[in-house]
Amino acid sequence: MNPEFQIKLSKKSECFLVRNCEFETLCCFSARPCFVGEWSPWSGCADQCKPTTRVRRRSVQQEPQNGGAPCPPLEERAGCLEYSTPQGQDCGHSYEAVECHPGEFDFGTLPGCAIFRFPAFITTSAFNKERTRQAVSPRWSTHTEDAGYCMEFKTESLTPHCALENRPLTRWMQYLREGYTVCVDCQPPAMNSVSLRCSGDGLDSDGNQTLHWQAIGNPRCQGTWKKVRRVDQCSCPAVHSFIFI
Repeated sequence: MNPEFQIKLSKKSECFLVRNCEFETLCCFSARPCFVGEWSPWSGCADQCKPTTRVRRRSVQQEPQNGGAPCPPLEERAGCLEYSTPQGQDCGHSYEAVECHPGEFDFGTLPGCAIFRFPAFITTSAFNKERTRQAVSPRWSTHTEDAGYCMEFKTESLTPHCALENRPLTRWMQYLREGYTVCVDCQPPAMNSVSLRCSGDGLDSDGNQTLHWQAIGNPRCQGTWKKVRRVDQCSCPAVHSFIFI
């Protein structure tokens, strides 16, 4: 078939003018778009006890033909954090690192050692509908299942990587802005079953102390904020509502 005889009559079909000796035949083929299957269940976190990612996939059921619509993304990734080790030990609430340099640090419980706290890890409030309030500790009981609170912060700074996120499950990072008041919900299972607090909630800080946060799903999206207050229920707009994870 000579390419010069190929013509398109519409976006939904491709037609070819075929010359065969003394005859010309117009052959049209309907466009067939790509069809994909359902999403697989979300995988577990790639690692335990630290912020990482989970993944879900879908497969191609029909390849596009004759100029049909191409296939959509076949894989999605989102941030996550496991709250317990494979052995069932609670590990998702103590994000602290101890560095010891004799003679340099004169404070803390260990001579020459200092404790550095990791930032508050946050994600979109929509994730709260997906995660289960699994009891990672036998200390959880019915009267603590509904325990929770909301922290309000005023954002001070953030990296430019937040505004660049355009993936479906990380697009919420675009709404993080300097100078805005945001709400961060503390709910089980992110809440420690003993202290009934979330790591990085900033409750012990005053309003002038700068606190650090990091978005789950893109470690380069991070910044600082200052505590405004603690309230029982979050009341910020949906785009400015997040959860501790």
